[in-house]
Amino acid sequence: MSARTYEVRTYGCQMNVHDSERLSGLLEDAGYVRAPADADGADVVVFNTCAVRENADNRLYGNLGQLVPKKAARPGMQIAVGGCLAQKDRDTIVKRAPWVDVVFGTHNIGQLPVLLERARIAEEAQVEIVESLETFPSTLPSRRESAYAAWVAISVGCNNTCTFCIVPALRGKEKDRRPGDVLAEVEALVAEGVIEVTLLGQNVNAYGSDIGDREAFSKLLRAAGGVDGLERIRFTSPHPRDFTDDVIAAMAETPNVMHQLHMPLQSGSDRVLKAMRRSYRQDRYLGIIAKVRAAMPDAAITTDIIVGFPGETEEDFEQTLHVVREARFTQAFTFQYSKRPGTPAADMEGQIPKEVVQRRYERLVALQEEISWEENKKQVGRTLEVLVAEGEGRKDDATRRLSGRAPDNRLVHFERPDEPVRPGDMVTVEITYAAPHHLLAEKPALAVRRTRAGDAWERRTAAPATPAGVMLGLPTIGAPAPVPMAVQGGCSVE
Repeated sequence: MSARTYEVRTYGCQMNVHDSERLSGLLEDAGYVRAPADADGADVVVFNTCAVRENADNRLYGNLGQLVPKKAARPGMQIAVGGCLAQKDRDTIVKRAPWVDVVFGTHNIGQLPVLLERARIAEEAQVEIVESLETFPSTLPSRRESAYAAWVAISVGCNNTCTFCIVPALRGKEKDRRPGDVLAEVEALVAEGVIEVTLLGQNVNAYGSDIGDREAFSKLLRAAGGVDGLERIRFTSPHPRDFTDDVIAAMAETPNVMHQLHMPLQSGSDRVLKAMRRSYRQDRYLGIIAKVRAAMPDAAITTDIIVGFPGETEEDFEQTLHVVREARFTQAFTFQYSKRPGTPAADMEGQIPKEVVQRRYERLVALQEEISWEENKKQVGRTLEVLVAEGEGRKDDATRRLSGRAPDNRLVHFERPDEPVRPGDMVTVEITYAAPHHLLAEKPALAVRRTRAGDAWERRTAAPATPAGVMLGLPTIGAPAPVPMAVQGGCSVE
């Protein structure tokens, strides 16, 4: 009898991506096999959901509805729904979609295989939602999606109360891992061939509040920087409230901590920031940017901005444009505000008409595109070492060009070297052209450096199968960096 196959569909933030790696690892540890990409369905389909967007539930139920005929035609097929929307709508999912077999929450992803088996034996839906974290996700088996780059969760949950964000209600209060546990995972990943790690948390630089050390995050950056063989360290997403001078010093003084910062702005208006319950103001935010640039002049800074928050006036919006001009972000993930059921902002007066929000959004995007292009043009003529990515070559010229990430996380397309290169290897190139969202190196590579990470990728692709619980490979971008998402309070949303 062949093993049952599975598919995990992930929506939302980086933490969900990390959780999905754990869900896949748990299923493979239980004997399931990932369904091939060209397969006509899987025996088990898992939805790892996001509740941040207003229409998240409509999207989920639409996707669930498409599986009804497939389930009818595939005896024994099971459907599971987990993640933030499951945590929020625990009592309604099975009522609205009675063909769902399992509903589980953000705090008990480790129970998925047991719940699937229980549903199969009982022949009825199993709904199990717990209110607090049972097992830290990173202690569970994992099917990682990269041979050379990895997420490492250092905390889960959030202690903030931003009025637009429902994440704290669904992920709970912040819970930190012990530093020794984090470093042990980093060391284990490096031993497998990983050369780039992204430290992950809903409010990553608040790390230490749960263990009583205000400088714990900067100490962790420095300690991770001492792991032999780890070439690149990133982190996401920090909160301006908790961004302290010791963190800036750790970034500047630790060679393998990349000079890249993704720090949500949300609004440039002090009045709107107060309404959002964001515990900083424009001067504080720009002050952090100035300190970062003083310590690291080459730092690439990206951000998240919400347009059209309830009560936002034209003057408020102009303040956002002012901060964008002053900060000169490399990139901004911009998001049109929409109501999140269950958040205070959803019931605020002064909801902005959609056409007004759309006009402001277009003005913001146009300004940021102009700045992004100007900032990228400054890279022309520079020599950069690029981490070769898997699956991100230019679509129009995929056989001749490869892609990867510069140290500051800019996307670089480059000419395929004569010498064979593998995902995870490093290529030194000269930048010859800049566009708003990528850089181009049209000359032959100056050098190719084969790495342990490339060796790991090669072993994975040569192996007939990956052992359960050990996952390698990268889906899109050389490093688990943000894809175009709007991030709200440390939570990325599609």
